[in-house]
Amino acid sequence: MSDLSALRRPAALLFDLDGTLVDTAPDLARATNALRAHHGLAPLPYPIIRAQVSNGGSALVTLALGLAREAAGHDEARGFLLAAYGEAVAAESRVFPALSPLLDTWERHARPWGIVTNKPRAYAEPLVEALALAPGALLCADDLPVKKPDPAPLLEAARRLGVEPQRCWYLGDHLRDIQAARAAGMAAVAVGWGYVEEGDDYRAWPADLWFETGETLIEALLDP
Repeated sequence: MSDLSALRRPAALLFDLDGTLVDTAPDLARATNALRAHHGLAPLPYPIIRAQVSNGGSALVTLALGLAREAAGHDEARGFLLAAYGEAVAAESRVFPALSPLLDTWERHARPWGIVTNKPRAYAEPLVEALALAPGALLCADDLPVKKPDPAPLLEAARRLGVEPQRCWYLGDHLRDIQAARAAGMAAVAVGWGYVEEGDDYRAWPADLWFETGETLIEALLDP
């Protein structure tokens, strides 16, 4: 964690979804290995899949089958993977345990929070509903013409929450999250518990704050 002394405490929290607020890797790993099984391949180890989850469905297809995004058969394979995932988006996905008490306290004090994700709404909305989450704003990949790292979804989420962007913290587990937050004029908060690829040091991202665990985030936000 970095020094909070020069940074205002937030009026609103905005979260990336996969790998920041919710551990969705188990269900995405199931879908990825279903794709491999469909092609007669053995399942991949879970940690290998987990590291790619934040990069989206196309990256998982490349991981599973070695098909680059522009390769023949990639789009068909991506459709299969997403269909398999869509059958059960919340079978094993859970809010990261340390963040549940943070959301409880935040909501109890009527403080606004939201989610900005590059996940399509067809998967994000059922996931959020299944986990009984109630964000004041949910911006998905297909809600606007652009998505992260463009700042527009973050700015729209702040508008819907009625909070000035500079009073928001945006938390994410990918460099594009930090880039989007900085471009939006929000405090950029990098988290180390998510789906950071091997060899990618999240502490090197141009964030304002870095948190290794949810517990240290809670301590920073809720302690007087």
